[in-house]
Order: sequence, then structure tokens, then C-alpha cells
Amino acid sequence: MKPVGAGFRWLIAGLAALLFACATPPRGEAQHAVIKDLRPGLVGAPVTPAPQAWWQEFGDLQLDRLVDQALSDNPGLEQAAARLRLAEAQAQAARAAQLPGASLRGGETRLKIPSGFPQAIAGGQSVWLGDLGAVLSWDLDLWGEHADAAAQTRALAEAARLDIDDARLLLAGALVQSYIDLFRSYALADIAERAEGQRANILDIARKRLQAGLDTRVELREAEGALPQARLALTQAQSAQALAVHQLAALAGRGADAYAGITRPQLNLTAVLPLPSELPVNLLARRPDVIAARSRIEAADAQKRAASAAFYPNITLTALAGFASFSLTDLIGAKSFGYGAGPGLSLPLFDGGRLRAAYRGSEAGLDQAVASYDDTVVRAVHQAADQLSLIDALGAELAEQRESLNAAEEAYRLAEERYRAGLAGYLTVLNAETEVLDQRRQQVDLDASLALARVSLLLAVGGSFHAAAVQSIAAR
Repeated sequence: MKPVGAGFRWLIAGLAALLFACATPPRGEAQHAVIKDLRPGLVGAPVTPAPQAWWQEFGDLQLDRLVDQALSDNPGLEQAAARLRLAEAQAQAARAAQLPGASLRGGETRLKIPSGFPQAIAGGQSVWLGDLGAVLSWDLDLWGEHADAAAQTRALAEAARLDIDDARLLLAGALVQSYIDLFRSYALADIAERAEGQRANILDIARKRLQAGLDTRVELREAEGALPQARLALTQAQSAQALAVHQLAALAGRGADAYAGITRPQLNLTAVLPLPSELPVNLLARRPDVIAARSRIEAADAQKRAASAAFYPNITLTALAGFASFSLTDLIGAKSFGYGAGPGLSLPLFDGGRLRAAYRGSEAGLDQAVASYDDTVVRAVHQAADQLSLIDALGAELAEQRESLNAAEEAYRLAEERYRAGLAGYLTVLNAETEVLDQRRQQVDLDASLALARVSLLLAVGGSFHAAAVQSIAAR
């Protein structure tokens, strides 16, 4: 046997070094891993997001009009819609990468043929080399890199669509809450006007008692000083009305021209927004941000699979047919026609660690998506639980407060009668009136706070719902 030469041994060693130096996927990496445990795990499958017109339960046409204006023309929603269009375009591009591609190619090149070539092929001459033909190529995607990339972009597009739903929900919620604040300011203004009338009446009584010699000027001065306080409270309530109107107009995407068109709310806070007595955990799966977070986990998982598939060989089938000639006059003709087909193979060897870096980045992206989902779910549970507890507490406070208000109003009525009859001093009336005013303000605040808590609970579970829907979700 002929001994192996040193040059051949160096060639074998070099080939072996190339093979060992090839870019290789991380060891033990399972292909097409599926994220199954979306901890802390909402029970059941994600539920379709709730209807967007939940605010119509209030039965206020002005509120419906303002929300419709806000949802039809808002810069924040326009930005979310633009992100959705971008995500859809990227998904379309990713799908196109899975399909065969065809192109028409042609060109004409002035070429100097080296003199070493035979004369039969124009050796030593300058010629025009022309070609015109069709090329068909198809990446077989044996390892699913393009399929996973398409799955990633589809999931991101779905998340972008849900981001729009979430933005609409939050915008409608903010507007409804501002509308309740406007309702509260009108109610406080009513109390201030009523207080002003009561104190004006007390002042008239004080003047008459002074003239009858039943009181001194001290009581008269006290009554005169109480009237400006009531007027100040009225001014403050009216200022709050103006601020609430400005906020509503801004949320509706309008300017100062809309202020005059926003009138007193006609809300029935005690007969709206049906709520469940208990909250099934998977009811939170209707929240657009929760569903979007799950979609982003799916996108990150697909990106990780695509990053792993990039380590493996890529096989492409190519077919071509066309014309080629040294002369433009002979370019289109039977003698110039040719065709061919065959596979192509590409395998990453040296990439400076680019593929490994991309894979580590995809792993980090998946960890981030799962952590973001966990955080979103925890916040959703926390928000819903807080609002349920707050609603229960406010309901109990309202029951107690109504009894206190009835008692305070009766005490004020008796004090006023006794003062009119000369059986009590002005300080007794003033104290009784102060208690009534405080109780009335507390009732307005509690009613508004309960309505805000109901709205916040609906936002926490993704929108309005009815008893039948809650039972259906609870059974999942």
C-alpha cells in the first residue's frame, strides 16, 4: 500500500477541524418545545373578551356618545392600530418565506474571453454575453425554521390586536370614571346650594330673633359668617364640575368647543353593572392583556424553536429555464434555450457566535414573556380581589351611612324648630346642620366610590358580563 503523504494528512486534519468547528445547536435542546405550564395558571381556556359596549348599562345617552367619540378618534388607539398593521405585514412576509419563489432574470454583459480559451468559444475576443430566463426556488424548511418564524409573527399579530382591545377597554374605563366624577361634583354642588339656602333661612331667623330681643348680635354674626362658607363650598363644587368636563372632552378627543355640550349626567348608580357574588379565577382570562401575554409566550416559544433550527443545514430546490447567447441576435431561439434543476445545501460553519447569541436571546425572550404573563395574572387577580373586597365594604358602609344621615336630618329639623321657638341657641342648630352636610357629602362620596369600584372590577375582568355568562365560564 502506498504510504499516505503528509499533505493528505494535513487535508484530513483540516476537514476534521472544520467539522468540529461547525456552528452546532446547544446540547440536549428539545426541538419544538411547548410551553404547557402558564403559571400561576388560570383555570380553563382563554375566554372571548367581553363586549366593548359595557358602559351602556348606565343608560346615559350622553355617556354613550362621549365613549363612542373617544373610541373613534383617539391618538393612543391610532398608535395601537398602526402596531397591528405592522405586525400583520410581518406575519404576511413570514408566511411568504414558506412558499416557492419565482423570478424572471435577464442581463447583457460585455465580456473579454481569455485567450487561453479555445477559438470555438471566442477565446481572446470581446463579446456580449446575454441571458434571459425564469428561476424557481423553494426552501424545503426541513427543520421548521420558517414555519416557526411564521408562527411567531402570527402570535405577535394576535397580541397586537388584543392590545387594541385593551386600549379601548382602558380608555372607556377612564372616561366612565371621569363621568362619575362629574356626577359627584354635580351632587356636591346640589348639597352646597341646599346648605346655602338653609343658612340663608337661619340668618333670616337670627335677624328676627335679634329684633325680638331673643338673641344677641353674637348669634347674628355667627349666622352671617356661616353663609359665605356655604357659598365657598358651592364655588368649589362648580370648579370640580369644570375640571371634570375638561377631562371628559380631552378623553373624547375634543377641545374647548365641546365643553358647553357636556351637561349634567343622568346616571342611576344603584341599578347598573351586575356583578357576581364570587369571582371564578378563569374569568380573568377574558382580559385582553392576559390573552395578549399568553400570545407573546407562544411567539417567544416559536422564536426559540426557529433559533434552534437555524443551526441545521438548509436545503433549497432550484429550477431554471431560459436563453443564453454570445449575441443579442441569437438570444431568443431554440439553439440558445437551456434548463436545469437541482438541490442546494448550506450549513453554517463559522459565524462568530451569532447563532448561539440569537438562541440565548430567544431563551431570554421566552423567560421574559413567561414572567410578564405571571406578573399580568398576579396583578389581575390582585385588582379583582381588591375591588370585590372594596365593593363589599362600601356596601356595608352605605347601609350604616344612610341610617346616620336619616338621624342627622331629623336632629337638624328638631334643632331648627327649637331655635325658631326660642328653646335652643344658634350653636345647636349650627352643629346639627354641620352634621347633616357631612353626612350628605359622605353619601355622595360613597355612592360614587361604589360606582367607581364596580367599574374598576369590570376593567379587572375585561368588561361587562351577565349571570349566564359567569356560570358558563365558571363551569370550564
